[in-house]
Amino acid sequence: MSNTSFNVFNLGDGKVRVLHLSWVAFFITFFMWFCHASLMPYIVETFGLTNGEAKALLFLNVALTIPARTMVGALVDKFGPRLMFSLLLAISGVICLAFASAQNYEQLAAARFLLGFTGAGFVIGIRLVTEWYAARQAGTAQGIYGGWGNFGAAIANFTLPAMAVAFASVMTDGWRGAVAVSGIVAILYSFVFYRFVRNTPKGSTYFSPKKLGPMEVTSKGDFVLYVIMCVPIFAAMAVICWRLSPAGVALLSENVTIAVWVGLGVWFCWQVFNIYRVNKENLATEIPELHRYKFKQVAMLDLAYMVTFGSEVAVVSMLPLFFTTEFGYEPSKAALMAGFFMAMNLIARPGGGYLSDKIGRKKTLLVTVIGSAIGYFGLSFITPEWNFWTITAIVVFCSFFVQAGAGATFGVVPTIKRRLTGQIAGMTGAYGNVGAAAFLLVNSFASASTFFLVIAVSCVVVFGLLSVFLEEPNGQIAEILEDGTVELIDVS
Repeated sequence: MSNTSFNVFNLGDGKVRVLHLSWVAFFITFFMWFCHASLMPYIVETFGLTNGEAKALLFLNVALTIPARTMVGALVDKFGPRLMFSLLLAISGVICLAFASAQNYEQLAAARFLLGFTGAGFVIGIRLVTEWYAARQAGTAQGIYGGWGNFGAAIANFTLPAMAVAFASVMTDGWRGAVAVSGIVAILYSFVFYRFVRNTPKGSTYFSPKKLGPMEVTSKGDFVLYVIMCVPIFAAMAVICWRLSPAGVALLSENVTIAVWVGLGVWFCWQVFNIYRVNKENLATEIPELHRYKFKQVAMLDLAYMVTFGSEVAVVSMLPLFFTTEFGYEPSKAALMAGFFMAMNLIARPGGGYLSDKIGRKKTLLVTVIGSAIGYFGLSFITPEWNFWTITAIVVFCSFFVQAGAGATFGVVPTIKRRLTGQIAGMTGAYGNVGAAAFLLVNSFASASTFFLVIAVSCVVVFGLLSVFLEEPNGQIAEILEDGTVELIDVS
């Protein structure tokens, strides 16, 4: 674990094998999670969906992911990534098969909502990679895991329509066969993952929280900040509910919408109570300095991921329609432009993690977030009169910094508190969906130019907050072993 060399092709190295098994698992979850996007024309034709019903499926696809990432983050810390990733793959595969076999819109919508659970797979691998890689390699490893796994969504867009056409020669609705293949592959891979992955290297200890539930904090100020940072997560779920109400795509009735909002309010109060329950002992006593961590580090990473990955999801969602309706591009040309934005994940996210390891966590985050701001400012000025390749250059520039920023964010996550890594990753990941919901809301009410400008300003604000409040991880973090002894883990 102390070796500083990094050879991603050395399959004889146990940690490299685990890294590849992990990103493939993540790749499969994203492939499955977004298996509907490129197949929507076929799905609309099969069910005779209205435009509102089709849009509702897109909102439903991310609705469950926000709470799922925080919940799965807590479960993975408690029960380990080997078991949790295997279960998530198997369960998601079954839900995917249910989506493929849906016979009416209600079944289709329910399966799509439940498939949002699949998006929580990302946080499991973050904890697993953290266990296998030393701090000085963590950024690069997390970047490869996140970047290559994220590419599953792009591959789904590229391959599933062709698969649907192929299946159409042997069945009425070829898209069902294409979706079913995604689910079957996930179920089969769940057995492979469980067979060949261990939670930690041989001889290492797997640290887990004392209690299953919300994150542990180590001061009263951190308790207050934790509660405050939960508010946007519930607000984002309320916004998604509103978009599904009669004021949006009208999937939910007004009474159901109100009931969901009341339920979210009760759930938030219950969450605050649980945060207090888990941290009651910590708040009543003075925690030794050695065992403390600063929750502001978590809060800063939440915001960084909100403006990087959150904006990425929002932009990829709107780019094809933006370039077809406002720039007059052919759908294939518009899809190519969106593809440029997505494809940068292969190199930009690992690149952000690598730079985080080499030049410093905070410095890399600052550079990538301000670079994202510059890129979005550039996009806010483009017009149909601009040359296609000039626009492409701005899109690629912006995409590189956005995705490198996401990689740099998760280069910091493993350095805060090892036994809470899953929960920290879950909350940070949830903020990516919070950002996506917020920015897509702006897009629904404002021009594309304003949309890009709002993201750019958000990046500048977060850059300022990171400059002031984020601390460069250094030194060691302490974890208590089962026998009561303390192990120090290097995070420099």
